[in-house]
Amino acid sequence: MHQKSKLFFQALKYSIPHLGKCMQKPHLNHCNFADHYYSRIKLKKYHLTKCLQNKPKISELARNIPSRSFSCKDFLPIKKENEKSLSENMDAFEKVRTKLETQPQEEYEIINAEVKHGGFVYYQEGCCLVRSKDEEADNDNYEVLFNLEELKLDQPFIDCIRVAPDEKYVAAKIRTEDSEASTCIIVKLSDQPVMEASFPNVSSFEWVKDEEDEDVLFYTFQRNLRCHDVYRATFGENKRNERFYTEKDPSYFVFLYLTKDSRFLTINIMNKTTSEVWLIDGLSPWDPPVLIQKRIHGVLYYVEHREDELYILTNVGEPTEFKLMRTAADTPAIMNWDLFFTMKRNTKVVDLDMFKDHCVLFLKHSNLLYVNVIGLADDSVRSLKLPPWACGFIMDTNSDPENCPFQLCSPIRPPKYYTYKFAEGKLFEETGHEDPITKTSRVLRLEAKSKDGKLVPMTVFHKTDSEDLQKKPLLVHVYGAYGMDLKMNFRPERRVLVDDGWILAYCHVRGGGELGLQWHADGRLTKKLNGLADLEACIKTLHGQGFSQPSLTTLTAFSAGGVLVGALCNSNPELLRAVTLEAPFLDVLNTMMDTTLPLTLEELEEWGNPSSDEKHKNYIKRYCPYQNIKPQHYPSMHITAYENDERVPLEGIVNYTEKLKEATAEHAKDSGEGYQAPNIILDIQPGGNHVIEDSHKKITAQIKFLYEELGLDSTSVFENLKKYLKF
Repeated sequence: MHQKSKLFFQALKYSIPHLGKCMQKPHLNHCNFADHYYSRIKLKKYHLTKCLQNKPKISELARNIPSRSFSCKDFLPIKKENEKSLSENMDAFEKVRTKLETQPQEEYEIINAEVKHGGFVYYQEGCCLVRSKDEEADNDNYEVLFNLEELKLDQPFIDCIRVAPDEKYVAAKIRTEDSEASTCIIVKLSDQPVMEASFPNVSSFEWVKDEEDEDVLFYTFQRNLRCHDVYRATFGENKRNERFYTEKDPSYFVFLYLTKDSRFLTINIMNKTTSEVWLIDGLSPWDPPVLIQKRIHGVLYYVEHREDELYILTNVGEPTEFKLMRTAADTPAIMNWDLFFTMKRNTKVVDLDMFKDHCVLFLKHSNLLYVNVIGLADDSVRSLKLPPWACGFIMDTNSDPENCPFQLCSPIRPPKYYTYKFAEGKLFEETGHEDPITKTSRVLRLEAKSKDGKLVPMTVFHKTDSEDLQKKPLLVHVYGAYGMDLKMNFRPERRVLVDDGWILAYCHVRGGGELGLQWHADGRLTKKLNGLADLEACIKTLHGQGFSQPSLTTLTAFSAGGVLVGALCNSNPELLRAVTLEAPFLDVLNTMMDTTLPLTLEELEEWGNPSSDEKHKNYIKRYCPYQNIKPQHYPSMHITAYENDERVPLEGIVNYTEKLKEATAEHAKDSGEGYQAPNIILDIQPGGNHVIEDSHKKITAQIKFLYEELGLDSTSVFENLKKYLKF
């Protein structure tokens, strides 16, 4: 039930536990800062892996705090299936996904982020951690550093890598697809590399070097999805491993972030609304850490460094949205922070990247994407509006001081590269064959007026040549929690649906983060019903503007998005025909009253404390899906749950499903012979992960369910899939 940027915000995506009732992986999913490891991005055809040296982004630090959310595995290695598919449709779907994900044509290339340190590139090849000389990176000539099979894990993959500054050691965090548990291995680099140590349940970790050129590893330890302890370790002759810091407040969690210039290691202590940062001198890691600013309730801040100045992204002051401030590194307290740059109203800071002479802000304003390039020498600002088809950024670890590369994507369009070149002051687009989806589909930015008059943004996709959209099937997406945006990365199955005539609608309701911090604040605690009103308004607006109709409308959500979906099914079931949910959070009241669950204390700022606050308890009772089930007609529902999910316990989903079946059966008895009861399906998957985004079996089952419930010819979608096999 609970959850957690190459740049500032992506840091969390790979550094802290995915506390999500999400992606992301978070990873503000997020700060993947490129550090002195000279990271680079490299095209590698036919090979799909994760970003190995992804450092947290600033944006992810704020966005990927423990919460109900996606797995952070945006890209996972393609695994060969040894067993036969369960059905012909399943086989077709797996083939098309493999085709799309390994497509050698430019528009379907998957970018593999690799890490360059010194003269080597470090990455995962098969089941091994390897490195190759930079000039040989395109060949198969590589050195195996460690075989993951030695850990005796089921289908292990490398989650992230850190190389020690002098390249004597490399650390890698290993995970499996069906579990959130991790192991951090330390490999000594020599003529015969050997694993010198391993630590269980490591969340974030970073290397620094002390005055005697000894490599020092700082890492955080995760226990029961909670991350409160920081350890400091050395290896070789002076081996030691000691606890460095323990956070006493159970509602906070801790993660590490190394500034892009590697000058400071930051200890970030935060909950959903408040943060505190300590600095460890990257040149003197044995000195006591320095506090930047003691935690102040409601104040969030994240820190980068450049030329003896700290750049601080914070919501302090009015308006309570993120703004960029700076101060001298030797006077870090809040009274010395000077305002440097403010954002426009209704702006979401997606990420921040720091360069020698520039600061680049990745923004979402009024549901459109922008890049602001700030000249640090003259305080100039250049704002670039990005193509209207783009719905999300993919940040690239980058050490080139002259260029800022990134990717843009949408749910139906694969990532495309862009590079801002500082010397020329221009944004360059990747050249090549234009994706045909740009001509065969449309993307619309619409707004719905909610009950209180607030305008709620929507993003809608449909085929350009679709006629009579009112008769087309509609798939609505919603999340609305933790200040996190709806996941809008490229998904081949979403593209297939649009090609097959479906309308896709993404509703950016309050409680999410699409319009900034206030948008989240207006949809949490005792304002959670705003998100429900927004969702209802979005669906009614879509129908009113000629997009589908209730009998062809479906709704999908995962994790905490299940709260709004379940609430809508209770209050306005007539708006929907069918629903698909994955690892849904459906029993808010009982979950938040059980403080023995791993993340309940960290979730209080989002849902409230019904155990001690009667106002919170009564408010939750008004919308909690489980508490409000009643005998009435419901849309058909397909629920995917995971057997050992620690964030959304299986018991709560099973109880919800049983209660829902009882209510629909009772209603059916009083509805006459012609009444068609809804199908309520609970699909329990093995494993202990929260959301397995790339499960072909799961996706195929969900698509098949939607087609059958809407009475559509199920062969049409698979005929559409086969088109992709002909590229």
